[in-house]
Amino acid sequence: MLNKVILMGRLTRDPELRTTPQGVSVCTFSVAVDRGYVRQGEERQADFINVVAWRSTAEFVSKYFIKGQMIAVVGRLQTRNYDDKDGKKVYVTEVVADEISFADSKRDNGQASAPATYTTAAPAQAVPQQTQPPVSDGFQVVPDEDDLPF
Repeated sequence: MLNKVILMGRLTRDPELRTTPQGVSVCTFSVAVDRGYVRQGEERQADFINVVAWRSTAEFVSKYFIKGQMIAVVGRLQTRNYDDKDGKKVYVTEVVADEISFADSKRDNGQASAPATYTTAAPAQAVPQQTQPPVSDGFQVVPDEDDLPF
């Protein structure tokens, strides 16, 4: 079975970081994602998708992202329900983030330097992805600013 969601859009509000009673960080935010089509004579529409990130990924999002910024999210769709204070059953559908990436250029977002992508390696931890492949026998990393020899 497969449950994978990939989104890219703009944050509709600043991410909200909270801590559970057990001390686990959780961050909630909403992403506005434009629909891929526009009906003739109408404006482009967007879907507003709720996202939740946990632990270090939650802290990463709350530290480096703000309202209006472009964000890329990879995760899974999750549904849950609960009874509200009036006893009515409330159903919630949200994306649980596994990977969060900047989707703006560095010029656009004006943020301090940070890893370009944060990935949840295991349910309990998150690690930044490498930006360059490791050097191995017979290969050399070529700096971006140099011209290639061919």
